[in-house]
Amino acid sequence: MKNNLNDMSSEDFRKNGYNLVDWIADYLSNIEKYPPLSQLNPGDILKRIPQTPPTNGEEIENVLADIDKILMDGITHWNHPGFMAYFNSTSSGPGILAELITAALGANGMLWKTSPAFTELEKSMMNWFRQMVGLPENYWGIIYDTASTSSMHAIASAREQLDLGIREMGMSGRADLPKLVMYCSEHAHNSIDKGALTLGIGLDGIRKISVNDKFEMIPEKLEEAIKKDIAKGFKPFCVVATVGTTSTTSVDPVDAIADICEKYNLWLHIDSAYAGVTAMIPEMKWITKGWNRADSLVINPHKWMFTPMDLSVYFTRKPDILKRAFSLSAEYLKTNQDSEVENLMDYGIQLGRRFRSLKLWFIIRYFGVDGLAERIKNHIYLAKELRSWIEQENDFEIMAPTPFSTVCFRFNPGNFSEDELNRMNEMLLEKINESGKLFLSHTKLNGKFVIRLTIGSIRHERRHIEDAWELIKSIALGLN
Repeated sequence: MKNNLNDMSSEDFRKNGYNLVDWIADYLSNIEKYPPLSQLNPGDILKRIPQTPPTNGEEIENVLADIDKILMDGITHWNHPGFMAYFNSTSSGPGILAELITAALGANGMLWKTSPAFTELEKSMMNWFRQMVGLPENYWGIIYDTASTSSMHAIASAREQLDLGIREMGMSGRADLPKLVMYCSEHAHNSIDKGALTLGIGLDGIRKISVNDKFEMIPEKLEEAIKKDIAKGFKPFCVVATVGTTSTTSVDPVDAIADICEKYNLWLHIDSAYAGVTAMIPEMKWITKGWNRADSLVINPHKWMFTPMDLSVYFTRKPDILKRAFSLSAEYLKTNQDSEVENLMDYGIQLGRRFRSLKLWFIIRYFGVDGLAERIKNHIYLAKELRSWIEQENDFEIMAPTPFSTVCFRFNPGNFSEDELNRMNEMLLEKINESGKLFLSHTKLNGKFVIRLTIGSIRHERRHIEDAWELIKSIALGLN
């Protein structure tokens, strides 16, 4: 029984820390022995954990041993090269090391004073990242946790820009406040809807704009919707364009959308959480057309830049409006340096802030910009190669363009109705995921069940894509 009031001793920490690093290194080296998708049933892990906490302390060796005994077969392994669902989120070695230091320092960067290095490293990393993706110098950046949070701050800024006294008087019980309306593609991420819900816009205040055959927002339909809302006495205030939609990774025509936003004085936010990192590749610079006209933009390095969850980069041309929307002062937070520094707590809903920029510092320095770009470029190449294999098969069809590293396809052996094909592809996906070798996800496009395969893990090699395709074909053959 531990009866002293001290922390773990340095000796015990060193010994167990070495063991834990060995465990992590072995886990990453041997990750392919695990199924990428956990095969457990709901409640299986819960049954293994005592219902009451321990009265007396245990040796940390026992706790570490229970990671394998209790948790590991309930983990879906995002670092597994067979994980090709959603958008890949993989942890690189330098990112993992940075997380260890973050935990050791325990810094809270709410104020400049609470850790000057925290605030100034974040400022430097935003400057680095801005240059990496080619944004102009007038963009100011900050790190949040996820794109859901970043986009919510964009919508809040757009609302604050209206200067309707919402910060002071709120939105309820006001006859003087017009109905606020925002716009996005029908393929926009549902975090946009959640941001609108959080900020009192409501689902009824969101207009989903239709898309063309490439699943890109149609600018003419956007302007038509804006005109209709203005005619009804509503107040349009924000448009969200997506560069790399979740379902198909389509790219909305930002330049044309920016023309409309400028015409009607609307805030333009770009959601490029997944695809934005590709802007560091010279051949992919086309995705940045119109970016310099956006009021804000979000990119998630934790999606496709080998950064451990979570880290979302938010840029805006109007940090003063962001600060106006969220800055609040309390006596215990005032410092003598406030007039000279940026206190990052003033630019968002969170007071406490993790030292996330340390991960960018480690990862960018370890791989270099060219090293990161080459890895991402290779993933795009592998996706196009997979697409070519699918196109060569009579019983499969491509369902959307492949501008990045996500391939949308379905099994279609012919002579089946759309309902039958939907059921067949849903069954195919279930069997793939039950195989213990591969984890894929799906979407629906024009009512058709579509399988998505995303390449983006730092551990993805060509052999993994070949094996995945052979597995998909073999399982599909058994369905026909």
